[in-house]
Amino acid sequence: MISARTRLAVVIGDPVRHSLSPALHNAAYREMGIDWVYVALEVPAGSAGAALAGLAALGIAGCSVTMPHKTAAAEACAVLTPAAAALRSVNTVTVVDGHLEGDSTDGPGFLAALAEAGVVPSGLRVLLCGAGGAARAVADALGRAGADVVVTARRTDAAAETAALAGGSTVPWTDRDSAVSECAVVVNATPIGMGGDGATVVAPGALLPGQIVADLVYHPLDTALLRAARERGAQSVDGLGMLVHQAALQIRRWTGSEAPIAAMRTAARAELTESGRA
Repeated sequence: MISARTRLAVVIGDPVRHSLSPALHNAAYREMGIDWVYVALEVPAGSAGAALAGLAALGIAGCSVTMPHKTAAAEACAVLTPAAAALRSVNTVTVVDGHLEGDSTDGPGFLAALAEAGVVPSGLRVLLCGAGGAARAVADALGRAGADVVVTARRTDAAAETAALAGGSTVPWTDRDSAVSECAVVVNATPIGMGGDGATVVAPGALLPGQIVADLVYHPLDTALLRAARERGAQSVDGLGMLVHQAALQIRRWTGSEAPIAAMRTAARAELTESGRA
């Protein structure tokens, strides 16, 4: 039951009603037995600074940040972690002694999802498809983990900027299928395959046995790319892992305790099924 002692955490975005974050966080708080509640607040584009300025005054423990506010959140924070500073993007804001500290847990969340699947990226060559915000976070994390990152994207300038975060290289978008054979890991960080339209970011025939294929798309959970990977003898890693682990890292930062990954994953799956997005 919510009381005057209940701690509040929030997510801000525009739009934000579709967010799985409330399901993930509230399931974790229940499992942990702590008096916390997490709600979604729709904040219009351009208003993130004003919204974040009120966190300390309202006694809000932490704030998740989604599109289109991640850059504005970075600008609003007094302190940034190295990843957040490199990306100029924040998805996690913590109130510490009245000031705001910003972090980016997306990349570390992706690494945690790989680790959960038994994959250690150090020394592995990774083909990263995409150069948007999620791709940039993944590139930065992979580079810090010692992977050899190759980025391919429709925009060559964005691909180059993303690759630079990892100290990596690029290949033209039109050559991505031929680049697959040179990589141990293939990551889809584009919207291709979202909604279950059957599209794949690389040709299924380009995938090889023994490769690891990760798809950041989680609508649906089992994308055409992941099905093709398994059919070709590759290991598949779905997009729910990154989503759950980045939220778990937020919870650890705010509460000082480890988050219950299994309970969060179960809640996310239930929410996706109920909404018809599984």
